Amino acid sequence: MFRFDPTFLNLQKLIRMGEAGQSREGESNMPLVGGGTVDNVPASQLFTSVPALNEAASYINQATSYLGSCFSDYSVEYGGQGYPHELLQSTSGGDGSSPVSVCVTPGQRCSTSSEASTSTAASSPSRESTETLSQASNAIVTSNGLGGFYGISMFQGLIERARRTVRGSADDIGWLQRDPEMPPVEDGTYRFNKILEDIGHGVHRLPNTLVYLLVPGLFSNHGPLYFVDTKTKFSKMGLACHIAKIHSESSVEKNAREIKEYIEELCWGSNKKVLLLGHSKGGIDAAAALSLYWPDLKDKVAGLVLAQSPYGGSPIATDILREGQLGDYVNLRKLMEIMISKVIKGDIQALEDLTYERRKEFLKNHPLPRELPTVSFRTEASISPAVLATLSHVAHAELPLTNQATKLPVVMPLGAAMAACAQLLQVRYGEKSDGLVTCCDAEVPGSVVVRPKRKLDHAWMVYSSLNEVPLEADAAQVCEALLTLLVQVEEEKQRND
Repeated sequence: MFRFDPTFLNLQKLIRMGEAGQSREGESNMPLVGGGTVDNVPASQLFTSVPALNEAASYINQATSYLGSCFSDYSVEYGGQGYPHELLQSTSGGDGSSPVSVCVTPGQRCSTSSEASTSTAASSPSRESTETLSQASNAIVTSNGLGGFYGISMFQGLIERARRTVRGSADDIGWLQRDPEMPPVEDGTYRFNKILEDIGHGVHRLPNTLVYLLVPGLFSNHGPLYFVDTKTKFSKMGLACHIAKIHSESSVEKNAREIKEYIEELCWGSNKKVLLLGHSKGGIDAAAALSLYWPDLKDKVAGLVLAQSPYGGSPIATDILREGQLGDYVNLRKLMEIMISKVIKGDIQALEDLTYERRKEFLKNHPLPRELPTVSFRTEASISPAVLATLSHVAHAELPLTNQATKLPVVMPLGAAMAACAQLLQVRYGEKSDGLVTCCDAEVPGSVVVRPKRKLDHAWMVYSSLNEVPLEADAAQVCEALLTLLVQVEEEKQRND
């Protein structure tokens, strides 16, 4: 432990007097250096406490340097905002003769007390007193400046991370609608509802002259019933329907290449054009295939439906992966990377490709072809208490209870999870969503947009609910209506051309 000599108070008083240029009432106004006295204490005796003061400054310097190293990331990241970039270690021997470093502001040079005393000696009548005063002042600056710098840097980092965390994706949601270069959308909700009503009455208009390719979304490899019901009903109507067997947790560009190969294979085998319907990330993958390989596919594809796809980006993915947030303290990005790569055997880039930053970059370089007939489907999830009792049928479990295996449904409360996410996005950003994708980000520029009033969450499109309302259309019928609308849009484009 160290102690401050009582004359340190006199030293502080002397420095304040020198800075103010005047003395307090009743005190003599003496120069900072020279042979005068302060309160009848000779200057030679006044500075005998400087070695102890330097030891104290060295101790404080070492302590603050150690604490500062714990927050080095923040001092580096936010050190360019008017604070020193480099700090020189301050050491002091027992005699106080070792140089004491001074931390200066950017644009100035960090100098030692020996340099300061040398420059002072040229204009001072007493070099010894001046050098001692310089060391004392430098020690005070160092001990105060280092602690203040690290404290300010640390709290600036915390404040900035808190601001980024609270602000989140507020500036990114809906950027497609704000971009003047993007083409406008057309509302096709009325036409969709009419088609859906006809389907409910047994009127089906999908032609068998096309091949229908369903592209599943993220984590579809772990959902054995993903799109299965839709494919089964399409096949019963005599339609050629396929589910793209892609690794949905792969990057968008990798899946785009695989979808291109799917399309070419289907066209080669059937000599028919392909109509695509992609759900969630599947819509992004399908759109990327057409954007990247349109010269090779323009004679093979009749149109594209993007159902609940984060075409503009996803606030969920962006908020999880955005750097500089409070979540960095628990390495949220690293945890997500481990879960996707080790547990799900996927690629973290699959999630990165859904962030606003990546979507803006990709669409800038690879927009959808204007001549491609496109329909986009966006929905809003219900957040009522009744949705908590909704269970989604996601798989079958075969149990050998008798001579034949008995299939039991595997259910999950996906509706409740989607409702919780939708409420979070509503409270945080004031945006309506299906639980994962905001309504405005699901509307593709230049497309015919379907905006149903019925509350449908993100999982409903692929997993049926155990408590479905009999009079309401199921997911297969909704997919049929979307594709029928797309056929009509494609026919209109051909007539206009």
